[in-house]
Amino acid sequence: MNKLTLAGAALALTAVSVSLTAPAALAAPARHTAATSRIPFTAATVTANDDGSYRVVWTAPGVRSVTVRANGHVVARGGARGDVTVRGLAAADRQWFDLVPARGGALRLADRLVKLDGAVNFRDAGGYRTADGHWVKMGEIYRSDALDKLTAADLAKLKRLGIRVDYDLRTASERTAAPDRVPSGARYVVADVLAGSSTMTSMPTTEAAAVRMMVDGEKFMVSGDTARAAYGTVFAGVADPSRHALLYHCTAGKDRTGWSSAALLTALGVPRSTVMADYLASNTYRAAANAATLAAMPPAQAKVYKPLLDVRPEYLNSGFQEVSTEYGSFNSYVRDGLGIDAKEFRQIKKDLLVG
Repeated sequence: MNKLTLAGAALALTAVSVSLTAPAALAAPARHTAATSRIPFTAATVTANDDGSYRVVWTAPGVRSVTVRANGHVVARGGARGDVTVRGLAAADRQWFDLVPARGGALRLADRLVKLDGAVNFRDAGGYRTADGHWVKMGEIYRSDALDKLTAADLAKLKRLGIRVDYDLRTASERTAAPDRVPSGARYVVADVLAGSSTMTSMPTTEAAAVRMMVDGEKFMVSGDTARAAYGTVFAGVADPSRHALLYHCTAGKDRTGWSSAALLTALGVPRSTVMADYLASNTYRAAANAATLAAMPPAQAKVYKPLLDVRPEYLNSGFQEVSTEYGSFNSYVRDGLGIDAKEFRQIKKDLLVG
């Protein structure tokens, strides 16, 4: 990989695209409405296994029993704590599970990752618990890496998932080199985060310089004029329920996309530790692609380039520090930096929080 290619990749915040083979998907997810009573679960996840089974784990302190339902049928039962593996379900675009406690509101979850042939980091932005006990709905907001390699089957799946708007956070050069493929009927919106930024214009020559580039880039995502305009556009879309389900994406789905999700989850009241875990999950989903990229480089070059492929706590923390420095609080950032007024913010919470 020559220096020019590397510099372009740095500008794109690691423009790497690979394929992932996924099983055939059939059924569409059901949209769900807000629960009318408090959801007692303090933790819950669904994980799809490679053999077609699903692991469902939950914690619901003080609850006598929990029933797990899928496709209208009871598939498992447990107590206040549960860890069950469900097998034998028919293939589906996303397999949804309803966790129904003996008292309190039910919780609807699916595996966060949406498996596609042409993207490796397409996932649900929801499924997290807030500090005050609400849950962020799944099936409403999605995040992804580049969409230019989506197959016809991928596009059909996204259409069945109900994707209505695609917010492209990439630069003009990225959009030209790898134009989005979007499902039929979906609206395409450019929200260029780095337009006009000089932060990512040259390839670093040392590992420390690469880390500094990523830290500075994260700060620009908070206070840069084009970044604030881009994320304001995305948040305005999130505040409009007619645009759900929507997705936002960049090239690797980790930096510009990572801040978009971190900002949304933080605004909704998700604890910082959970927000960080969601951000760092890109290291897992992109592990194979990143390893292949580094393996193709001489070791010295790979050492310099690796910080550009990673997501690291210091990167995201620099964004949060920039919010504190420039705006004083996250609510002020959303209001003054992104231009989201109180009415829009109430709408976001109404649409995305349950329990």
